[in-house]
Amino acid sequence: MMKIGEILVSDDIRDKEFVCNLEKCKGACCVEGDFGAPLSKEEIPILDEIYPKIKKYLSPEGIKEIEKHGTHVVDDEGELCTPVIAGRECVYAIYDKKGILKCGIEEAYNDGVVDWKKPISCHLYPIRVTQKKNFEALNYHKWHICSPACALGKELQVPVYKFLKGPLVRKYGEAWYKELEDTIEQHPKPAPKKPKS
Repeated sequence: MMKIGEILVSDDIRDKEFVCNLEKCKGACCVEGDFGAPLSKEEIPILDEIYPKIKKYLSPEGIKEIEKHGTHVVDDEGELCTPVIAGRECVYAIYDKKGILKCGIEEAYNDGVVDWKKPISCHLYPIRVTQKKNFEALNYHKWHICSPACALGKELQVPVYKFLKGPLVRKYGEAWYKELEDTIEQHPKPAPKKPKS
């Protein structure tokens, strides 16, 4: 673990390699899992405010679910998250012409309709933020559906923290990210151990 400011960062975020490969996974992280994307309390009023603007980007099934349950729900563990359609994809997910799931909120953001890209938990994935009483911890979440992303990251030699520079800066700021980079440069990934002959 590394301590960057008040944030604990898992060594895996330095050591593992990752680059999303939507052509291969088809956006499976928007459809797999028991619940929708985790949300913070601060994101709820944002979702409520932007919903009328992003509605035209969403699927009829997503709209129906939002109008029935709201822009967010509470999961079995009492955590805020996005609603899902029939236990499957997130209500904000939409299929493109290639059958790849994309975020309707992000599509609206890319078109300049809203100035909020998507929930930070989605933007930061495969990093998961664990909120403790006095600190936050950032951990790398390994999920079999992301095998293509791990393979592409390895091929391109892009560690998780570099792939997620944008979302990490969005959440913690430029100065925090610079401190993370400096710490990693001072404590680089250990070289693989040579097999004993």
